[in-house]
Amino acid sequence: MSCLLVLPIIVPFVAAAAGLLFRTDFERQQAVGMGGAALHFMVCLGLLFHVCKNGISTIQMANWPAPFGITLAADHLSVILVAVTGTLGLCVMLYSKAEIKTGMIAAGFYPLMHILLGGVCGAFLTGDLFNLYVWFEVMLMASFGLLVLGREKAQLDGGVKYVMINLFSTLLFISGLGLLYGMTGTLNMADLHLEIQKVSDKALLTAVATIFMAAFGIKAGIFPLFFWLPVSYHTPPVAVSAILAGLLTKVGVYALIRMFTLVFTFDVAYTHGLLLVAAVVTMITGVLGAAAYNEFRRILSFHIISQVGYMVMGLALFTPLALTGAVFYLLHHMIVKANLFLISGVSRVAGGSFELSRLGGLYRSRGFLALLFFIPAFSLAGFPPLSGFWAKMMLIRASLEVEAYVVAAAAAVVGLLTVYSMSKIWGEAFWKPSPEPMHTESPAMGEGGGGLWRLLPITVLAVITIVLGFVPGVFLDLAAQAAHELLNPDIYVKAVLGGV
Repeated sequence: MSCLLVLPIIVPFVAAAAGLLFRTDFERQQAVGMGGAALHFMVCLGLLFHVCKNGISTIQMANWPAPFGITLAADHLSVILVAVTGTLGLCVMLYSKAEIKTGMIAAGFYPLMHILLGGVCGAFLTGDLFNLYVWFEVMLMASFGLLVLGREKAQLDGGVKYVMINLFSTLLFISGLGLLYGMTGTLNMADLHLEIQKVSDKALLTAVATIFMAAFGIKAGIFPLFFWLPVSYHTPPVAVSAILAGLLTKVGVYALIRMFTLVFTFDVAYTHGLLLVAAVVTMITGVLGAAAYNEFRRILSFHIISQVGYMVMGLALFTPLALTGAVFYLLHHMIVKANLFLISGVSRVAGGSFELSRLGGLYRSRGFLALLFFIPAFSLAGFPPLSGFWAKMMLIRASLEVEAYVVAAAAAVVGLLTVYSMSKIWGEAFWKPSPEPMHTESPAMGEGGGGLWRLLPITVLAVITIVLGFVPGVFLDLAAQAAHELLNPDIYVKAVLGGV
């Protein structure tokens, strides 16, 4: 069953290639895109069930033994994120059927989406750093293509900033790779865990760890490296915004978690202390940025930054409860944030704008949409018993257990400010009377205009959010198992290297 490890990567690339065969047949290209997303979702869930039943799964490509060949490894952290990636990919593809028109299909929307999904799964499953670099580049190319799909001035401006800062991240990453390989002679992450203990120059290792922290910090959007995100995520089509918001920064967070639990654990006081400071400042600056804006997607973009701070906080605290909270927060946030971006698109269709000042009356005219917004919005804010409440509670409790009272207070205050931002959207877009006649692109958001295709994925993600909140036990168990493996890296090393 090790072939299951390859399928979440292969299926999207096969779907992308098949889509390109129908470049001028838009209906077939769309059908291939949707079918590929459905198949990808199934193989991602299959891998999740396989690892939950049998433990960490690995495969050595072309039968080259680790650490000499290319290793794919799936532990509980990897498969949780892969399963969410497959879920978001399918939901966004369903939404795109209503939003993405023939011009964007001709420009390659569906192949680019599948390449992005394949790159994200590759990053989650790879067992060596060089291939992590390769998958980052695949993601960068696909995401840039999606960002500039409409070829509007704002998209090009945001896309250029996005690419420039990510190229700087790539430069840092490849520099760190060279230094690390020079000191250890390996880039296999399991092997690095062993070899790095033999390096005598710990000061140089700490400097290399800081380089990786900056490189992955840019990808994750932590302070002060986040400015590329709020200038780019509000410019593309909503389907693109949703998939980028749900996945891209989480790959950066995943890379930080993997490296700073498996490799860079020799100077926890410095590296994780620095991460903790960055996490707190990231939470605060992100939520203040959200409070300052009145455009739906810009507010959500700044909240991505703020919420990334919580995830990095869990890593930095470096306790079983904190890492369990960080993993659960990743799961919760990927679902909730993608859904909120999709809801912003439906709100624009109903009200004619993303600007809150031009929206209003959606509670009266779109009652079901108001309910669908309330669930992820107040889950993000941490209202009990929704999923965000459990995630925040674990992280705050973990910080109190290690007597990090300032960190706990910052997390609680940021949660309150998140309530303010979500309440602002609720009051402006949904509760206040409409300032102008209701937009008529889709009369009832379910009668023509692709209303069903818009509402179906939003409803599915809202139901998942409710399940995460009301029946958290099984998901908390998965997160706890992932945290156990992260804090006991010998489990991962043994699975990858075997008797080597």
